[in-house]
Amino acid sequence: MLVIPRLIDESLRYETPCALLVGEYHLVLASLAQLLSGPPLNLRVELSARTDEALSRIEEEHHELLFCDLRSPPIPATELPAQLAQRNQKTRVILLGDDEDAAELVASLDCGAAGFFTKDASAEEFIEGVQAVVAGHYAIGGNLARRALARLSGHEPARGGAYDRLSPAERTILSMLEQALSTRSIAAARGISDKTVRNHMASIYRKLEVRNRSEAIMWSLRMRRERFARLTP
Repeated sequence: MLVIPRLIDESLRYETPCALLVGEYHLVLASLAQLLSGPPLNLRVELSARTDEALSRIEEEHHELLFCDLRSPPIPATELPAQLAQRNQKTRVILLGDDEDAAELVASLDCGAAGFFTKDASAEEFIEGVQAVVAGHYAIGGNLARRALARLSGHEPARGGAYDRLSPAERTILSMLEQALSTRSIAAARGISDKTVRNHMASIYRKLEVRNRSEAIMWSLRMRRERFARLTP
C-alpha cells in the first residue's frame, strides 16, 4: 500500500467517526459495513444505494467518511469530492472499484478523494488504509501503487486509449447509453438538463471518433469485450 503523509492538516477528532457506504449491491455493503464497524476501526456505519442521496444525507448529518463504489449511480463517484467541497463538507472520500477499474481509479487520483482501493485488497490492507485516511493521510491500495507512483511522478506511460480521454461524467453517460436510456432518462437520473446530456454526448462522439449514439454503444461494447479478453487467462 502507498501512503502519502499529511494530505490533510489533521486527523479526525471524533472517537467514533460516522461513515456512509454507497453502492448498488446491499450484500457487498453489508459485508463492508461489518468490517468497518468492528475493531480496530469501530466506525458508525450507514448505507445508501445512490450517490445523490448520499450527498443529501451528508449535508444533513455531516458524515466524516464516505466509501463509494466507483460505479454507483447516478452522480459519478469521482465527482463526489468536488461536490462535497462545494457544499463546504469536509467528508473524506474513499473510492472502491473492481480489478478492471484499476486504470480509472489511477486516472482519478487528483479528483479530491483521500483513498483508492480495488475490491480484491486484503482486509488488513484496507483497514490500514482507512486508518491512514482517518489520520489525515492519502492511501492507495497495493494493487494500484505502481501505476499510481508512475502517474504521480509524471512518468506514467501514455495509454492513448480513447476511453481515457473521457471525463468521469462522460464515462457514466456512455454506460447509460449502453442501457438504451433516453436522453431525458439520463438527464433525470443525473439531475442535469437534456441540453447538458446532449453536450456530453457530442463530446463523447468527438473523443471516440464516432458519429452517433449507435456507434458509441457499439464502440463501448467492443471495448468491454476486448478488456474481458485481456483479463481472461
